[in-house]
Amino acid sequence: MIKDMADGDGKAQIVIGIRQRLPDFLQSVNLKYVKLGYHYLITHAMFLLTLPIFFLVAAEIGRLGHERIYRELWKHLHLNLVSVMACSSALVAGVTLYFMSRPRPVYLVDFSCFRADESLKVTKDFFLDMSQRTGFFSPASMDFQTKITQRSGLGDETYLPPAILANPPNPCMRAAREEAEMVMFGALDDLFSKTGVKPKDVGILVVNCSLFNPTPSLSAMIVNHYHMRGNIKSINLGGMGCSAGLISIDVARDLLQVHGSTYAVVVSMENITLNWYFGDDRSKLMSNCIFRMGGAAVLLSNKRRERRRSKYELLHTVRTHKGADDKCYRCVYQEEDTSGTLGVSLSRELMAVAGNALKANITTLGPLVLPLSEQILFFASLVARKFLNMKMKPYIPDFKLAFEHFCIHAGGRAVLDELEKNLELTDWHMEPSRMTLYRFGNTSSSSLWYELSYTEAAGRIRRGDRVWQIAFGSGFKCNSAVWRALRTVKTPVDNAWSDVIDRFPIKLPQF
Repeated sequence: MIKDMADGDGKAQIVIGIRQRLPDFLQSVNLKYVKLGYHYLITHAMFLLTLPIFFLVAAEIGRLGHERIYRELWKHLHLNLVSVMACSSALVAGVTLYFMSRPRPVYLVDFSCFRADESLKVTKDFFLDMSQRTGFFSPASMDFQTKITQRSGLGDETYLPPAILANPPNPCMRAAREEAEMVMFGALDDLFSKTGVKPKDVGILVVNCSLFNPTPSLSAMIVNHYHMRGNIKSINLGGMGCSAGLISIDVARDLLQVHGSTYAVVVSMENITLNWYFGDDRSKLMSNCIFRMGGAAVLLSNKRRERRRSKYELLHTVRTHKGADDKCYRCVYQEEDTSGTLGVSLSRELMAVAGNALKANITTLGPLVLPLSEQILFFASLVARKFLNMKMKPYIPDFKLAFEHFCIHAGGRAVLDELEKNLELTDWHMEPSRMTLYRFGNTSSSSLWYELSYTEAAGRIRRGDRVWQIAFGSGFKCNSAVWRALRTVKTPVDNAWSDVIDRFPIKLPQF
């Protein structure tokens, strides 16, 4: 275009040469660094504003001299002794009241994830062969399960309970109790062994299992098995879906605010035995394809002396609940094109409802954790859309500025894909969730602890790091917990990932 406007070839060559020598500033400026600079500017704004005042005060002190300042100060205190004493007393009373009214800190001393015996390991091919041998599923249902299994994100090392692996399967109440005991006691034995805490020292016990609620309860089974003390505060939660694990953490935190100097144990698990589906309803076949056996036990404490050896401190818990219709729970997979692509319907159905719960959760959590720079941008976007009627997308805060690690419930590949896109996370941030889904499957409420265990085994946790645990569940619920690492966690030698972490991460196939 410039050549056409030029008077001659020589002039055109000069113009083109100048353009080639000058940099394209629009392309050379990386907006990521502009945003990072803005973030640092707002974060340190208070320091930058007070710095000139500090220099002015220092200059004035230098001008007046130390002796004159001391003389004037002593004269003022001597003539106003009553006012000084009153102000000092009020200050001491205020500081004392502040420290007495502060909530008790809640420390995560340690946690353990259940690791099943190798005899219970299930490959994808074995799972499909096992389903075929039962004779309960039609050819169409088997074809559906095959497609889901191949695209689910699960690997060949997940676990199923003995009753399901039996030939033929034998789901019954006794087998379900045996599975519950195996998972709960396995995780708790490891937890008590690692921490050195005796069961009788535990003052609070919270157990959650959504689909299996026998009588006596699971919490009663634990109390009787470990001969815990008679005045233990025992709570059993059921029917709250995959988000119940963080609800249990929130309940334990509230109890630790009331009962001082004690330990709390939280046990999160799900039961597979009595919830295995034998039929052709595709929405119910989904659980067979992605849910696997697992559980976790967490030791919390409000004892200040436990801070030295604890791994994390609980900063925030946020619980949100948004109503949903039945199609959210059915999660019906449909082949929406001739290529047989699966998962599109799930991500749309699920995230349409989960998005509302997540948005409410973020709205509550954001002011507590986001830096001021992100809060200003979010507020400006809200004002522009709501009050100025500007047509623009809502601003999604950059939570990578607030957290170093993300533990997102490994509910399925489609859910993780949607959250990665909506929260603008990287593959590195999503790695614990995807690898947990691959290695252990969807273990319901305990998946968050397998993810944190992976993060520790990979040597990622440094002192001061913040961890955001996000769980989705029935209701539709979205719950969050925010932890801060109290120390750099050394690579453990006895957690659920210790003997396999050198093989991860694994590159997963794309569909």
